[in-house]
Amino acid sequence: MDKFIPTKIALITLIAACFVILVSMGLRQTFGLFFSAFEQGLNITRTEFGLAIGIQMLFWGMFAPLFGIIADKFGGNKAVFIGFVIFGLGIYMLYSGPNTGIFFQLSLGVLVGTALGATAMSVPVSEVGKHFPNESRSMATGIVTAAASIGYFLSPLFTKYSLGAVGWENTLKYFMYFILFGLVASIFILPRRKNSQAFKADKKQTFSAALREAFSHKGYLLLNAGFFVCGFQITMVATHIPGYMQDKGLGGWSATIILALIGLFNIVGTLGMGYLGTKYSKKLLLSILYFSRAVVICIFIFLPPSIYTAIFFGITFGMLWLSTVPPTNGIVAQIFGTKYLTTLFGIVFFSHQMGSFLGAYLGGYFYDQFGSYNYAWYLSILLSIFAGLVHLPIDEKPIVRVAPINS
Repeated sequence: MDKFIPTKIALITLIAACFVILVSMGLRQTFGLFFSAFEQGLNITRTEFGLAIGIQMLFWGMFAPLFGIIADKFGGNKAVFIGFVIFGLGIYMLYSGPNTGIFFQLSLGVLVGTALGATAMSVPVSEVGKHFPNESRSMATGIVTAAASIGYFLSPLFTKYSLGAVGWENTLKYFMYFILFGLVASIFILPRRKNSQAFKADKKQTFSAALREAFSHKGYLLLNAGFFVCGFQITMVATHIPGYMQDKGLGGWSATIILALIGLFNIVGTLGMGYLGTKYSKKLLLSILYFSRAVVICIFIFLPPSIYTAIFFGITFGMLWLSTVPPTNGIVAQIFGTKYLTTLFGIVFFSHQMGSFLGAYLGGYFYDQFGSYNYAWYLSILLSIFAGLVHLPIDEKPIVRVAPINS
């Protein structure tokens, strides 16, 4: 254990980040359950609701690198703290008003999306990564990512019960207590010691030089391309699997089983990939993961639809769901160091969110054009093969800086 946890500060940050991401990703997973209540209480249409979620994803992606800059310059605790304040403001507006028309888009879309840029995934994961050496970093970030899966599993259960028991407004008020808990937890996302070896190695590099270095590195661009595919696939599945299963005559219960299994087995996948990342080449693990997604999708859509294929897909795709995060973050840290890790991974995560937006949009577009989700699945398979191939040429070796880099 002492070998895995290098310092007490690393342990405190790891635990705090797990609580932060459990809250933020857990709450994010529940918004779809509010649609019927918003439709009745606020006269929100499906189009308006879908637009708000789309805006949320775009702002999440846009603000991830911006909050990364804040985290790298002033500390991850400050970035995440600000994020939860914005999160609370968005939820408060959503239940207290004004919360119709443009204000619905502002609260659920702009404010919550902006908050997720600080509290969900890129900042907490990267701040943990700064505290751990290369040989254990992917395991540490795997633990944090697995905490999101616990949120995926627990938050919808609470929300479904609360909506029936006390209504949507009071449920959102309860969310404020979770946000307050996340706010307190964010304080304990601590900066690494300035006398650490990693800090000394990175301290002379400027921010502008770090960006130039990253964007001139072919491997960084390929990571962006691969993570774009990840976002496309998971959002396409999360958004359109209910409609797809209904079209196949299996009803909404089968989609519920799939999404529940994805949340559960994502814990296994992220922890497993985190461990494997300490033993094997991370780029090869990512290639295998994306090729495996192609195989799983092929089996799922080409076999006759049944409860058994639904269970198979939920388990296997769940293990491949967010297990991309530990090795992707790990490669960024391994190549470029950790001084600007939160910013650089935030940019990669922005690519992920652009893929998410297109996955949600194109799934619906193909269905409207052709009356089937088949073309969306075919595109997803091709993208899996593409992502599997683009990771192979990545050079994972750390950049050796022979002299201070000036802006």
